Order: sequence, then C-alpha cells, then structure tokens
Amino acid sequence: MTGARGTASRTGNRWHGTGTAMAAGPAVEERRSAHSTAHSFREIEMTAPYRLAHAAPAAQPDTIRFAALGDSVTEGVGAPVDSGWCGWPALLAPALSTDPELVEHRNLAISGALSSDLINRQLPAALALRPHLVAVVAGGNDTLRANFDIARTAAALDTALRELSAAGSVLLTACLPDPGRLLRLPGPLARPLARRMNAVNTVVHELSRRHEAIHLHLADLPWLDHRPLLSADRLHPSPAGHLLIAREFHSCLAAAGHPVGPPPGAVLVPPAPGRAADLWWMATRGTAWIARRSVDLIPGLLALATAETVQLLRGRSQALDAEAQARAWAALAALPQD
Repeated sequence: MTGARGTASRTGNRWHGTGTAMAAGPAVEERRSAHSTAHSFREIEMTAPYRLAHAAPAAQPDTIRFAALGDSVTEGVGAPVDSGWCGWPALLAPALSTDPELVEHRNLAISGALSSDLINRQLPAALALRPHLVAVVAGGNDTLRANFDIARTAAALDTALRELSAAGSVLLTACLPDPGRLLRLPGPLARPLARRMNAVNTVVHELSRRHEAIHLHLADLPWLDHRPLLSADRLHPSPAGHLLIAREFHSCLAAAGHPVGPPPGAVLVPPAPGRAADLWWMATRGTAWIARRSVDLIPGLLALATAETVQLLRGRSQALDAEAQARAWAALAALPQD
C-alpha cells in the first residue's frame, strides 16, 4: 500500500494541508438506525482502556502540538474522506484541549511503513516539531515481511520512543491485533503471523513501561466481535473503528490526569461491510495487495506454514511460541538500559 505524506494542520473548523485528510468542522452526531442503508449510522459500544505506567502530566501549554507516527492504521486508512483519510489522530486532536483551535496536529504516518521507516523518515520530522504529545504505533508491517527480525524492530521502536521522550514529549503507544485472525487465515498460516505479532506486542508493552508511555491495548478491542469496526479489507479500522481508537486514547489521557477537552465527537458511521463489499475489495484492491506481497511475504509464509504443520504434528507448536517470546525478551535485553 502506498499513502500520502501527512501535512501540518490545526483543529476545530480550520483544518489545513494536503496529504492526510483532516475532519472539517464539528463532528456529526451518531444515530441508531433500525435498518441498514447506505446512509445509516450506528452507535459504537465502548470498552474500558488498558493502561501501563506513565509519566506525571504537566500543565497544559497554551498551544498543544500533537504528532502521529506509524503506518496505515495511524495514517487513517479505512476512514476515507474526499481528499484522503480522516483516521483516529484527526479525531483525537480536537479533543486534546477544551479549545480545539489551540491544537496543532501533524500526521507523519505513511501506509506500508516499517519500523525502519519510522526512525529514518518520520522521527526526524517529529523531533523538529517539538510535539507535546506524540503517538507511535508501528511494527505490524514488520511481521508481514519475509525477513522479519524482532531484534531490528525492537531497536527501531526503542530509538523512536527514547529520542521523543528525551525531547520532552508525552508518548502514546498501542499494541496491534493479530492480522491472521483479522483475515481469518487457516491455522498453519495464522499461527506464524500470530507468533510474530505477539513478539512485537511484547516489545511494545515493555518499551512502553520503560519509557513511561500512555499505552492503549488496541489489540484487545472487539475487532472480531463487532464487524462494523473493520473496513472491507478486514485489516484496517472502519470510520467507527478509528473513532473507537480516538476515544480510547482520550480516555487513557484523561485517566492519567492530562488536561483534555470533551471526548472525540461522533462521526458518520456507514453500515458494516457485507459479503459483497468484502468480495469487491478483493476483486479491486485485495488481489493487487496479494500480488505485491507474493514476491516477499507469500513464499516465506508458505514455508512457515509448512514448518508449522510439521512442528504441530510433532507437538512442538507451543515450544515455537516460547522460543519466539524468548527472542523478543533477548532483543529487549540487548537494548540500552536507562
């Protein structure tokens, strides 16, 4: 997937810039509809956020600078507007102050970004902005590469969080759901991806603790129980899913004592994608996505699936889980310790 580079913008009724699209004006109130139509809206069932240790909040500055780093989930893929995407950072930004006009928001996330892109392309731009709040949500795309290396992912995430924290930013992090479960892949294909995602999440949890980030257990939100939270591709949040993430981060910030405004307002929420929408996405976009990955991920994943089946027959599947976790903790142990 390719995506537009984010640009600077201001909340309230004056979103500006090109690239990642921002919501304009007050959000539209959700309404419950008894019939699913193209223009119906649904309320979202909210869940309580989970939190790790975090730094004590400072007094809210006159102007709040908020930056978002990551991949397509943070860029906003799955929540389209006329000129791009309106994802959870754009929904969260106006709620970071009682006066949305005082919030400056820059979305630096890029679709397809790896953890290496995070430090090579996004981190320098984020540091130049001197953000008061910065979200770092990445690592999922690393698991979808044949050359996945948890030590490399851990080092990149640690570098980003360490440098942003040293610059005085309040960190927001999140663990990610297992893509194999979201796509409902068969077991031999899903288990290797789940093992990788669990390793990345182990790293994110520990780094969030070390760097005192405000952490959202995004992976535990009800993605599979509530189909309306996912877009047609089943990998990215829908508009309802992005709103859920924004509200959960807002709850985490409020619970940590950070000054915030009212919760993110409601957005227009179309009906959940049906079977026809899923098939249409596969026919128009999904096939291209698979073709792009066929040179990289698919051969490696098929090899992993073959090995997984052999190990499962030998009763070693749980041993592979333990080995993957051991590698994650070894990668963490090799990082600089404060």
